[in-house]
Amino acid sequence: MGLVVVSHSEMLASGIAELAAQMAPHVAVLPVGGTPDGGLGTDYESVCGALVGADSGAGVVVLYDLGSAKMTAEMAVESADDAARYAVVDAPLVEGAVAAAVAAQGGARLRDVAAAAEGASGEAPVRASAAPARRSLHLVTDPVSVEIELNNDVGLHARPAALLARTVAELDADVVVRYGESEASAASVLALMGLGAPGGGSVEVIATGKDAREAVRRIEELAERGFDD
Repeated sequence: MGLVVVSHSEMLASGIAELAAQMAPHVAVLPVGGTPDGGLGTDYESVCGALVGADSGAGVVVLYDLGSAKMTAEMAVESADDAARYAVVDAPLVEGAVAAAVAAQGGARLRDVAAAAEGASGEAPVRASAAPARRSLHLVTDPVSVEIELNNDVGLHARPAALLARTVAELDADVVVRYGESEASAASVLALMGLGAPGGGSVEVIATGKDAREAVRRIEELAERGFDD
């Protein structure tokens, strides 16, 4: 699965692609920004080339910044040999790129990566007393919880948050991380970052579902490794 970030600005596209690639080192994230002469705008041929370059066989999700960038991206997709391999997604550009990259890193299919981007937002974590957004039939039974110390310098910043989200993505479990009076779904990199949990601090991990114990075990192991920092 690959990603293409289309922006009117080369610097903006490159910066977002760099950030998303940090979250998903095995995902091709290609930036396309500006005109061939270095001005602001979008270039059809450049987008076409990026679609081909980002496609390793599983398809490509395309994100854009403004309306004309969307139009250019859609034209490039329509001209492709197999347009069904590409999805132009209406999503917040930064948050969508991060969410899509993490989903793609976890092995999600095209439609699921697109959905992850579309569902991304920069909303703050909910209060701990509120119910998490995602619920399953297992939620009311067999909760598994553990207190985990963040044994790394930066806490749940971008890369550690992405690692945590990827760690539980393939499991049949609903996982919530609590810090202070706030909580966030472990499936959302942005929500985890929004907790502001620092290095040396402690968070509570609560998991429910078939793979709840395995989810907790994996997160404990990740924390013991210092989130690979």
